[in-house]
Amino acid sequence: MGNKYTSKTFIVEILAVLLGLVFLVPFYYVLSNSLKSFAEILSNTSALPTTIQFQNFVNAFNQMNYLKVLSNSLIITVISNAVLVIFCSMAAYMLVRTKKKISSIIFMAFVAAMVIPFQSIMIPLVKVAGNLNLLNSIWGIVIMYLGFGSGMTIFLYHGFIKGIPIELEEAAIIDGCSRLGVFWRIVFPLLKPITVTVVILNSLWIWNDFLLPSLVLQDPELRTIPLATFFFFGQYTKQWDLALAALVISIIPLLIFFFAMQKHIVKGITSGSIK
Repeated sequence: MGNKYTSKTFIVEILAVLLGLVFLVPFYYVLSNSLKSFAEILSNTSALPTTIQFQNFVNAFNQMNYLKVLSNSLIITVISNAVLVIFCSMAAYMLVRTKKKISSIIFMAFVAAMVIPFQSIMIPLVKVAGNLNLLNSIWGIVIMYLGFGSGMTIFLYHGFIKGIPIELEEAAIIDGCSRLGVFWRIVFPLLKPITVTVVILNSLWIWNDFLLPSLVLQDPELRTIPLATFFFFGQYTKQWDLALAALVISIIPLLIFFFAMQKHIVKGITSGSIK
């Protein structure tokens, strides 16, 4: 029985390693080709670079104005996450604790909005945003991310809050705490695991989003990293060497964020499974 179990485990581990290698193939192509010259990329994309071209990263860094687009992406991502966490956690809390039919209707409306494709509303969105002077504005795109991200964020918070005992809140109210105080002092600290999950999911979405910023942020000074990377692809030329180098340096902040949050990710998964 022990040998049988060991052999099964070995096969599963081998399959897991192979599957991991399959997922690493795109990263290999991006990293190896970012170190090649443009001519070498065209001649053989799968081979290792014969001469390492670190100058690709310097040229990409300068041409895309990396520090500026990095700060734009950071500002938009951080503010959007803060707004989503504050508003959606409070909304989900009220929808859970308000035992009325209207609460269920509102919650279902948020969930239903998740299935509406962005492409179907992007033209009316741009027109309305133009009328409200929200184009070429950091706060304008933050408001749009709040609208598009509310459905999933409220859905996640809603499910987690239902698992929090209401007796904790009743005890705080008896001690003289207001409803708002109950949320921020009692409920919100308990939402840390799901808040970490929400921040990670929304950060990946907002940081990598191309379509919405391309419609809203026409000012070159407000470009995000995906927009700056796109400009290496012109109508007649495609600067693959610089574009791939730009992709590599664009991934670095996300990797740092992921490794910094790794402990909280594991804690959130285990806590969510218990819930």
